[in-house]
Amino acid sequence: MLDIALLPGEYAVWRLAAGAALPYALSSGLRGTDVVTVSWTSDGISVICPADRAPAQAVVETAWRCLRVTAPVELAGTGSLAALVDPLAEARVSVVAFSTFDTDYLLVPAVRLAEGTAALQRAGHRVTG
Repeated sequence: MLDIALLPGEYAVWRLAAGAALPYALSSGLRGTDVVTVSWTSDGISVICPADRAPAQAVVETAWRCLRVTAPVELAGTGSLAALVDPLAEARVSVVAFSTFDTDYLLVPAVRLAEGTAALQRAGHRVTG
């Protein structure tokens, strides 16, 4: 199955109004394991980042933990994200998933981290960190 690393610290999912400028602090001084992803739509800007980088003026939902698939995931591959999300859904653990060119990430609520990692391990995945 898949090797998954638990990234340090808590993450936030937040949004800004469409057309708003991203705060400079979002991209400055990123630490080695930090992940930031930004999605622009006509409805607004959605951001996932370490919780300590979310601005005070944003609508923020915090206390998520971030899991990263450690091996590169092929863009043309199928089923890898489902192999992660399905066990979490069966365990009734909420998930926010996003992908980069190289790999997949999952956010699970910090209060459900133990249940989420246990569900992934029962499905045959290795979770470290």
